[in-house]
Amino acid sequence: MRNGAVISLRERLNTAPAEPAARGPAAPAADSYKALKGRMHLKMLEQFDLTALETLSPEQLRREIAIMLERLLMEEQAVINEAERSSLLRDIQHEMLGFGPLELLMADPAVSDILVNSYRQIYVERRGRLELTNVTFTDEKHLLRIIDKIVSLVGRRIDESSPMVDARLPDGSRVNAVIPPVAIDGPMMSIRRFAHIPLTMANLVDELKTMTPEMARMMEGLIRSKLNILISGGTGAGKTTLLNILSGYIPDNERVVTIEDAAELQMQQPHVVRMETRPPNIEGKGEVTQRALVRNALRMRPDRIVIGEVRGAEAFDMLQAMNTGHEGSLTTIHANTPRDAISRLENMIGMANLNLPHKAARQQIASAITVVIQVLRLIDGRRKVTSIQEITGMEGDVITMQEIFSFRQSGVGADGLVQGHFQASGVRPKFCDRLRAYGVVLPESMFDPTRVFQ
Repeated sequence: MRNGAVISLRERLNTAPAEPAARGPAAPAADSYKALKGRMHLKMLEQFDLTALETLSPEQLRREIAIMLERLLMEEQAVINEAERSSLLRDIQHEMLGFGPLELLMADPAVSDILVNSYRQIYVERRGRLELTNVTFTDEKHLLRIIDKIVSLVGRRIDESSPMVDARLPDGSRVNAVIPPVAIDGPMMSIRRFAHIPLTMANLVDELKTMTPEMARMMEGLIRSKLNILISGGTGAGKTTLLNILSGYIPDNERVVTIEDAAELQMQQPHVVRMETRPPNIEGKGEVTQRALVRNALRMRPDRIVIGEVRGAEAFDMLQAMNTGHEGSLTTIHANTPRDAISRLENMIGMANLNLPHKAARQQIASAITVVIQVLRLIDGRRKVTSIQEITGMEGDVITMQEIFSFRQSGVGADGLVQGHFQASGVRPKFCDRLRAYGVVLPESMFDPTRVFQ
């Protein structure tokens, strides 16, 4: 193959290998394997047919790589056992067709976060707990090439002039990468993964014990009766997961418009219109903000608007939409308590530079949003719905709220698991009348404060 074709292929793959380690009798087995992998990868790039990338399916490409690798190993007369041969084939396929060492972690359904602190230190989160893995990159250049490959898939770029990037993988996973000079210890990256099979409400209630059946039943009623809901919580608390599940209760005959900073929602309805923000280009132009998308959504005849996360001036336009006929809208916000969520929302309204008095902003919030659902990741890694509160109106300049359900933590067991129980406050929410009008009748017994649910 011509040199130009080889260079072009490397650019396409973004996986040119690191320089092979020198061979010698004193080299450890691990170093010998890395050196062999480097040599095989380099020869593969030199001999692989560029047009195959366009014409062959991924499975066919894997078979071609396997055949070529066997031939190269025979030519070099490499002495390796079957386990090493299998690992070598897997690693080279991952380098050429996937994301290198990260492919093993991406294939693990139990991994929810992949945290690359450096080329030799990679953590993952499994079932809410962080674990150090034995997966490493060859060097910083190797990690940088994989980062560049990931961000180029979605038309983004990362270099010294733009050292931070947010991107989205084809499977919906969210990627954030930072490189020097911003990253002091070398390139680093975090990947927030999403399940190929979305969780259901039954998973949250029966398996994960995130909430009680009564709380789930009430949330379903809130969606069906088209009440506006704000889901509040910290990073990794499960806000987007809960938003996904609640959106599943939206009837199929309604037109849903989703707006996200990075597309994560997995809507199940047939009539869904998805929009995503766009960052500015290298010249600082072309940015499309969430506020612009919210305004545009109002012209798209939506029955409901679902915003992945409200974080800026778009809060005002969102509340305006909720107050002008777009009932049943949903969004999430970063906050530690329902009261903090309301305060943050008020601050975001101020970011719109409309010079609204505080009371007017609070009136907008009180009339637009009916329920605030607080989710929390406990110290043992499990997620819980810790509070469901109803916004009841205004008393003077203060937004009034009443708690319907809560999770009461009582301690931590010897096994490290948080102990506690769910309990109703005894307050019958005002929105019960709205639910009844939509055919959703909640029994009075579910609000009995003497009932305790584990």
